[in-house]
Amino acid sequence: MLQAIGLTSTPRRDLPPLVDDLTFEARPGAVTALLGEPGSGKTTALRLMLELEPGRGVTYFRGRPLHRIPHPGREVGVLLGDVPGNPSRTVRGQLRMLCAAAGVPASRADTMLEVVGIAGLRDQRLGSLSLGMERRLGLAAALLTDPCTLLLDEPAAGLSPRERGWLHGLLRGHASLGGAVLFTTDDAKEAARTADRVVSIEAGRLVADQDAAEFARTRLRPRVAVRSPHAARLADVLGREARAAQRAVEIVEESGSRLSVYGSSCAEVGEAAFRHGVLVHQLADETGDTGAPRAPVPQARTEPGAHPAALAALAALAAPAAPRTPGDPAGTDGQAAAAAPGEAGSPSAPASGTAPSACASDTTPSACASGAVPSAAGNTPSASGIVPSASGIGRSAACAGRPASTVRRVGGPLRPLRYELCRVFGTATPVLTAAVVVAVSAVTALVLARAGGTPQTRLLAAWPQLMPLPPAALGAGLLGALAFGEEYRYPALAADRGTVPRRMGLLAAKLAVCAGLALALGALAVTADAAALELVFGRGPLHTPGEWASPAASWAGLLIGCAWAGVLASGVFRTATAGLAAVLAVPLMVVPLVRKALDGPSAYPASGLAARLRGLAWAQWPPEADRLILGALRVMAQPVGTALVLSLMVLLCAYGFTGLRSCVRW
Repeated sequence: MLQAIGLTSTPRRDLPPLVDDLTFEARPGAVTALLGEPGSGKTTALRLMLELEPGRGVTYFRGRPLHRIPHPGREVGVLLGDVPGNPSRTVRGQLRMLCAAAGVPASRADTMLEVVGIAGLRDQRLGSLSLGMERRLGLAAALLTDPCTLLLDEPAAGLSPRERGWLHGLLRGHASLGGAVLFTTDDAKEAARTADRVVSIEAGRLVADQDAAEFARTRLRPRVAVRSPHAARLADVLGREARAAQRAVEIVEESGSRLSVYGSSCAEVGEAAFRHGVLVHQLADETGDTGAPRAPVPQARTEPGAHPAALAALAALAAPAAPRTPGDPAGTDGQAAAAAPGEAGSPSAPASGTAPSACASDTTPSACASGAVPSAAGNTPSASGIVPSASGIGRSAACAGRPASTVRRVGGPLRPLRYELCRVFGTATPVLTAAVVVAVSAVTALVLARAGGTPQTRLLAAWPQLMPLPPAALGAGLLGALAFGEEYRYPALAADRGTVPRRMGLLAAKLAVCAGLALALGALAVTADAAALELVFGRGPLHTPGEWASPAASWAGLLIGCAWAGVLASGVFRTATAGLAAVLAVPLMVVPLVRKALDGPSAYPASGLAARLRGLAWAQWPPEADRLILGALRVMAQPVGTALVLSLMVLLCAYGFTGLRSCVRW
């Protein structure tokens, strides 16, 4: 059960709100259409329900607002606009990454690809998908966690009639399992044909809340449905008689044997056919284009243990219906005006509190049948909208005194390490970066060796004096900057364009993965440089080092520090460019300041620090560890090491401050 009560957007200065005191509900086991012209506030209403925009009012999902649900992604499936994702990521990789974010098994991605019918496109890139296939992927992402409620913004916009039929069949299948479906549209005929209930809004205000059959009778243009084996001849006859009588009659050929006549009546059409001897198989008054009768909807969804059968039923219901014979009365594309609202053509949803909803969600207990939850099921239409009869107060009184809601922070991934691995290796960015870094590093090492005068450590690192950082460190910083920057450009964790939350688990996973990538990139670059030098110059420029631990620790610290600086800076400034700029700022700006501060001899040398640290430790470490500690301290005492440590501390504090500020606002 979805209940929206008193939704009101925050108006801009001197402008009316896009959504003004909107109240309605979407019942379980039924499809609800939010109908309105472009600019009427449909999208804003959905964003207010999802707490993605500030405003007033509240939306209950099975009795609880979204910010009270531990894992909103498992309760509500959302499709707002295009599918956010890196265009170079594969379809399967995108869904697997979302599986890690939602905390569901990775095998769920392949299952949903089968359900939406794009299993054969699992290795296609997102940027190469057509609109119809992209919309199927969006539905697969929305259904990934088997949510109880679906919120879709213009899901059929721009699709072909066949794709529209498939889409509405899938939504009907989700509703048949007991879920609540709410989609927006600006096509009145589509709403009447595919929904059980139509909520009409205009300028952000509620106009009507009706069953589909009642909406078709009262809001759509009436017509005469005619079936005849001589449809073309009958259309010509009706057109000639309308022109002769100077009447405005519109004749639409729906198929080879079916006509829709607007502006006439059954009597006039029948008399014209009789006068000209045209055989008629069907002649009926209709309102709108409400489609074929729909099957009754069961009132409960399957439990989590019955997922295979439920998904099979969902896929079967989403399949296109078989064509009916012309003589089949159930094959009509519209409903007769005398059809009762309770018939199969317009199944009426049960009242709140009478049908339990057993949604397959293990995090939120069903509250649909609870009398403690405010219910709008007993709403009665009034001149100004809907008045909740259960509480006995109007919509304005219901939201009066309700504090304005702020933008909800979208929850982070439930499996941060698996999510980060899927995000990194789901694209070719690490491989391309490594290839470019290795090639540039090898060429730079060869040039330095030919010129001579470069120490072996700088030669293997391909780090000339004129460059602020070696190619491997720049590559590590770039990969670190993309860790957050790519998500802000293609947000995978938000329902629509939004920001990725600053969770410590997600940050730790990103730092760990980026550190591993940086070390692997550094080892690859050093190996490639050594191989290139030996291949071109033999063993001339290289010799066996007497001390390798300290240079190795310095090299690893430089790479990890650059990668972490990119991660933290891109997380603070929400762009990969700022992350890479922070990496370059360390040698160009921070190092000169540190060198100037450390210039000159120390009045109190720190000799014997390793022995004093050994005395403070709980357990005695071996004497060989003193060399490692001294090497690490020696690296940190260098200007570059000190600058990296200071930069990382500042960025970490800024990251924590921005995260704390967002928590306080929330």
